[in-house]
Amino acid sequence: MSSLEIVAALFGVVSVSLSVRQNIWSWPTAIVNVGLYIFVFYDSKLYADTGLQVIYVVLNAYGWYHWLYGGKNRTELPVTRTPVRVGVLLSGIVVAGTALIGTLLIRNTDASLPYLDALTTSTSLVAQWMMTRKLLENWLVWVAVDVVYIGMYINKSLYVTAVLYFVFLLLSIMGFIQWRRTLGRTKAELAAA
Repeated sequence: MSSLEIVAALFGVVSVSLSVRQNIWSWPTAIVNVGLYIFVFYDSKLYADTGLQVIYVVLNAYGWYHWLYGGKNRTELPVTRTPVRVGVLLSGIVVAGTALIGTLLIRNTDASLPYLDALTTSTSLVAQWMMTRKLLENWLVWVAVDVVYIGMYINKSLYVTAVLYFVFLLLSIMGFIQWRRTLGRTKAELAAA
């Protein structure tokens, strides 16, 4: 456990807590969080997770912009459901990404837990993209991947990060509940109009 890991974890809690509330400041705090985790994961030889953090910097910048201007007529983006076709496509991306990244890690690195690292990386990328689009089901994907992450980080003796992902798991459950309420209110408002 390092002080860098602790600071990164604190920024992560703040960021996800703000995401649950659909607060736009979740994005800049997330950029700090993932920027710090680049170094934490590299030191732990979790190279897919290291690369994931780099991609997260870009996705967080995109999410920040998209939440502000991705709605109708460049307005705030509303919460919506994931279309079935999109869900199937995203599932295929997870499977293909896991196979590709896992194989690359085995062949080219001394990665620890290469296919598990690849699975969590691919799934997290999909969940993060879903969050940038304010798709309700992103929270369910996060719940599933957080459970796997908790075990992986305990295995790697990243205990602070394992606790962080337990907090993320709880926040993901809260996020799903709150975003589902928001979606229900939006539908009721549209029906009334």
